[in-house]
Amino acid sequence: MSDIDPGSFPERKRGSGVKLVYDLLRDEILDLKLAPGSPIDEVQLAERFKMSRTPIREALVRLAGDGLIETLPNRSTMVSNIDFLNLSTFFDALVLMYRVTTRLAAQNHRREDLPSIHRFHEDYAAAIEARDTLAMIATNAAFHAAIAEAGRNPYFTGLFRRLLDEGRRILRLYYQSYDEHFPQQFVDEHAEIIAAIEARDVEAADRLGKVHAEQIVAQVQKLFSRSGKLDIAL
Repeated sequence: MSDIDPGSFPERKRGSGVKLVYDLLRDEILDLKLAPGSPIDEVQLAERFKMSRTPIREALVRLAGDGLIETLPNRSTMVSNIDFLNLSTFFDALVLMYRVTTRLAAQNHRREDLPSIHRFHEDYAAAIEARDTLAMIATNAAFHAAIAEAGRNPYFTGLFRRLLDEGRRILRLYYQSYDEHFPQQFVDEHAEIIAAIEARDVEAADRLGKVHAEQIVAQVQKLFSRSGKLDIAL
């Protein structure tokens, strides 16, 4: 972990230290800067962030709640591994949640939901244009999370966010392993999804969400079909 200059952060309000640590570690885990299985040390983190161990511990509790870190029986803490053995069930859940959240957004969205959805769509298109892998993966997740929020079912939204986070790690593995063309088609599919939501076309939103999710699943499955084993340098 790299050192952080404490002078680079503005004076923190009460509780903001927890959010700072949580946000930075979460991004590092999802972007695979902290690889699955990496040890997490509270003392080192306290030194890195120039703060006491209390906010560090609180941030780690939040990350554990997200399923991104886990505490082992010997009390050591590590970044959670990706469950490759159960990818088929993960894909099933992911496709279902793409469908459900897109469908509900078409049914329940409010006018004020649309600007953020459009903004994430534009950010995603810009990331594709710039060939910025990390931004592309992060903005894709943010785009679909915003759609889930517009569906107004917090249970679905919470589940989908967790699936999207796990998907960010898997997609990162995919893109760092192969020199793929960046998926311009997904920009077009996002635009079609937005149009269906705005038109409150529930059936079209459902269909487009399903097609879009299945395209992503097919993309990720190439990671495993090209060779008999997973061999990725982390």
